[in-house]
Amino acid sequence: MSLLRAEKLTKTYRSGDIEVAALKGVDFSIEPAAFVAFVGPSGSGKSTLLNLIGCLDHPTSGTLKVLDTDIATLDRRAAARFRGEHIGFVFQDFNLIPVLTVFENVEYPLRMVQQWPAAKRRDQVLRLLDAVGMADQAHKRPDQISGGQKQRVAVARALVSDPKLVLADEPTANLDSETAHRVLELMKKMRDEFRTTFVFSTHDARIMGEAETIFTLEDGRLLNGGSHA
Repeated sequence: MSLLRAEKLTKTYRSGDIEVAALKGVDFSIEPAAFVAFVGPSGSGKSTLLNLIGCLDHPTSGTLKVLDTDIATLDRRAAARFRGEHIGFVFQDFNLIPVLTVFENVEYPLRMVQQWPAAKRRDQVLRLLDAVGMADQAHKRPDQISGGQKQRVAVARALVSDPKLVLADEPTANLDSETAHRVLELMKKMRDEFRTTFVFSTHDARIMGEAETIFTLEDGRLLNGGSHA
């Protein structure tokens, strides 16, 4: 069974009398434990597509199934619950909470969505921090660690609730080449260890070089059916 499947997926935004078609009849399928990149110029529809997959928006028409759930059927509360249970996010600007420690940032999704008991949360957070090599930095705040370390923390936070899917929006944009390579290798290691599917939206040739499958978007249309990198 496919983890993600889109059929004739469209998304149109309206501003006054003007309609903008961000996605125009997109079809694709992604299998479990995949390492996939959606690429294309700015305005091609990459961010719109990630928002739909992440249950942050609804399609205008067509279908998009995530873990065999048609996201168009989810209301706001159900979508939030689905995201919390099944989807992790990694952002280009890390999106760590400055006043929280590394440990507390990784723990945050469990406190806000999963409502796990304290002992179970602690064990899970420490397991993920150890996996990304940040256990010894757990007490520090984001302004006390490097950019590469922040992205490692962001990866741990994305994986802490054991999601089946991680969406990564330009996750290497603010990293130098060596750090970007290390973070991508970490993500591949996490994929292999946890069988998590990683889906990237990117302009970065470094990610394209690591992705197993590349989907190319242009003007809201998919130009290929998923080429092997």
